[in-house]
Amino acid sequence: MGKSDSASAPLDFLSPATRAVLKLGAPGAYAQLVPSGSGSAEARDAIDILNPDALLNAPVAHREDAQAMLAGLWLWHDFLDESHRISQQITSATGSFWHAIMHRREGDFSNSKYWYARCATHPALVTLAKHAEDVVRNAPADKSVFKVTASGFSPNAFVDLVETVHDRPDDPRYALAVSLQQAEWKTLFDHCVRSARGG
Repeated sequence: MGKSDSASAPLDFLSPATRAVLKLGAPGAYAQLVPSGSGSAEARDAIDILNPDALLNAPVAHREDAQAMLAGLWLWHDFLDESHRISQQITSATGSFWHAIMHRREGDFSNSKYWYARCATHPALVTLAKHAEDVVRNAPADKSVFKVTASGFSPNAFVDLVETVHDRPDDPRYALAVSLQQAEWKTLFDHCVRSARGG
């Protein structure tokens, strides 16, 4: 999955403002495993004026899922604190999923696993398993990569992989982990979009 594809949630459901936020910083958005700083001022300004009711091109049916979309948009542009403030207020499995991703991306790997355990039955994980298999299909044989998709998508194995390679961008597994991270974001964001619409 390319970077441009990873930002292409079901665009027909998204408002023009949300589409514009996803295009900012492309193709380099969401390309760091553990970002060293926040995104651009332009991205901050664009997301800051959004509210849950402005994210879709139709009325929001489930406000909490629209809130989760906002958490995802902040993460897409590496604003971890802003994303965290939203996801920690969402008590559903979806909130826990975004929360887990945020902690992994800040390098708090054990805390990330804690939050992944709180969303272990999230329906997006089934879809993500299929996407993850596509990503790793042609990857060189490696035990740490194999564990991620050995039996569906294993969040804990993925956290372990990220912990191993996040500060080693020359490791061939780094690019693979970025592709998995982008597939994870897109899968969860698409789930939030559909749920927010009432689908």
